[in-house]
Amino acid sequence: MTHLTVAQRYTISSMLKNGYSQSAIAATIAKDKSVVSRELKRNADARSGEYRSDLAQRKTDRRHKQKPKKVRFTDQVKANVEALLKQDYSPEQVAGTLKKQGKDGVSHERIYQYIWQDKKQKGDLHSHLRHQGRKYRKRGHFKDKRGIIKDRTGIEKRPEIVEKRERFGDLEVDLIIGKNHQQAMLTINDRASGMLKMSKVTSKQALTVGQAIVEELRDWAPYIKTITADNGKEFAAHKYVAEQLNVDYYFARPYHSWERGSNENLNGLVRQYFNKSSDFTQITDEEVKAVEKKLNHRPRKRYGYENPAFIMDKLLFQQEVAFMT
Repeated sequence: MTHLTVAQRYTISSMLKNGYSQSAIAATIAKDKSVVSRELKRNADARSGEYRSDLAQRKTDRRHKQKPKKVRFTDQVKANVEALLKQDYSPEQVAGTLKKQGKDGVSHERIYQYIWQDKKQKGDLHSHLRHQGRKYRKRGHFKDKRGIIKDRTGIEKRPEIVEKRERFGDLEVDLIIGKNHQQAMLTINDRASGMLKMSKVTSKQALTVGQAIVEELRDWAPYIKTITADNGKEFAAHKYVAEQLNVDYYFARPYHSWERGSNENLNGLVRQYFNKSSDFTQITDEEVKAVEKKLNHRPRKRYGYENPAFIMDKLLFQQEVAFMT
């Protein structure tokens, strides 16, 4: 397999800056020299020729996104689905009938999505559903499952070393909501150093938030060990984040905000610049990054008035740091 990971791209970038040959780099990341050569040709900066791991990863992700994908929900499949729906078949019955008939089809979940899309476009497919397109809670469950994130791992299973704040890479994530609940600010902090990553997200939709987390943490990926979040549904794409960054993802207990105390405190600092009346739609990405940089270089009492950027450097490369917790 010739695909390179985020960590391998980071290694390539680091070794190139330190003057290593392509052969030495290939040996280090256990790949053929041709893989390294092809990587440099495809993903280096087109103008400067410089190779940077974050840029290389973005280029790779963009190519994968633009790669033609096989379309299963073809016009013929849509016609077959609509014909059965108009006979008042449920989406489950439609999917099962097409499969039984040996015809191409899609899952009942995809059919529901198609119906909701049709409804938004003033179509009438929803009128053939038993409940006329009104969404309802499933019955037959003795315990209410609302608000429970699927496949979550509780903080009680998180390694004890995380609590000691002695290493870089144990992160906390949260969202700060803008005025009138329009857009939000994603905040990510390292528990030991206090380093902040911050960016705007256009919605609280789980996948949107998950993708934003992954994008923000690309350059930290080789060092990340754990991520801890609260139980908001905006963090429901935790498995996607864990897989993309190869980290362990945990959730604090409901109504235990102190279990993410570092993030709660940092959000208070962010609010100094973007208060509760701030309209996030009017704030630029450049302004967000300017505040991020300012906070990462602001001295903190708990670090003996050193700043988070300094502490991060110590933790990662010098390992000689002690401060109050």
